[in-house]
Amino acid sequence: MVCTEFNIEEAKERLKEQLNEERYNHSIGTMETAMELADILHLDKNKAQIAGLLHDCAKCYPNDKLLKIIHDELTDVQDSELVNYKTLHAPVSAYIAKQDFGVTDPEILSAIRWHTLGKVEMSDFEKMIFLADKIEKNRHNEEFRNECLTLVTLKNGLSLAMFRCYQETIKSLIDRKLAICHVTISVYNDLLASSKLAEQQNEG
Repeated sequence: MVCTEFNIEEAKERLKEQLNEERYNHSIGTMETAMELADILHLDKNKAQIAGLLHDCAKCYPNDKLLKIIHDELTDVQDSELVNYKTLHAPVSAYIAKQDFGVTDPEILSAIRWHTLGKVEMSDFEKMIFLADKIEKNRHNEEFRNECLTLVTLKNGLSLAMFRCYQETIKSLIDRKLAICHVTISVYNDLLASSKLAEQQNEG
């Protein structure tokens, strides 16, 4: 589907039927934050709106349904991605965005696919949706949100803001005694190197 043909209001109404109120509000917040970041980063605002809105479209599916779709329909999901049930919805959401909402744009689908775990060498658009999910107004306190928004304005600021989010994510997983996927560790290490370089560049 060409992005200009995507009906945002219709998609919102469908999401209201699929998500609980908290998750729907989070999706709207992520959509708005993605559009805000797109303005700052000079990225496609229309695509950001769609990706932000649909990033959690399968979030309220029961785990057995998520696993069935992954095993029956998806070939690129690694076993290591299944260690934490909270991340199962990401690849399925990309699948549902394509199958049920008609989204075919690969950049949007990839951003939805990787918005939870992330991956090494993400595109700026993928990073933007990942970040929007983490700092939308309903999820984190205003201080953390503003910290990340400030980081984004710096040189290589997306890497700095992403690294800050990974610090919080890993800390949260440890506090809740949840498994940490090795992909998360790999991305953290990659962002650590990038953030150190970015900090040096901004200090120079």
